[in-house]
Amino acid sequence: MNIALWIVAGLLATGYLMGGTAMLVLPKERYFALHPSQEYVELFPASFITALGGVKILGAVGLILPAVLGIAPGLVPWAALGFVLLMTGATTVRIIRQEWPNAVGDLVFLACAAFVAWGRFGPEAFVG
Repeated sequence: MNIALWIVAGLLATGYLMGGTAMLVLPKERYFALHPSQEYVELFPASFITALGGVKILGAVGLILPAVLGIAPGLVPWAALGFVLLMTGATTVRIIRQEWPNAVGDLVFLACAAFVAWGRFGPEAFVG
């Protein structure tokens, strides 16, 4: 179970780190043009997209570094729970826009984050 949690957390952190970095460093128009799945950005101001990128990067760091460094490893499940909330919002936007394939992808990320949160709050918690 612990290995599965590390693998899922690592994959999530990698994905969120890459996506967050793109949101943080690219202008909104360039980010919008990356892929058709990024069309949702037209709904939000550029400052929101930049802030969301920062949140994704911080969350990605929070999924891995506290446990690796042994400094406040109890933050890991909270980072995962934050991604559950983030992906709930993302899935809601996709459903409103009727972007069904993208909504399914967001639900997969949500389920993975929920798995990490459940595992790290429960059976494989870093702190007793």
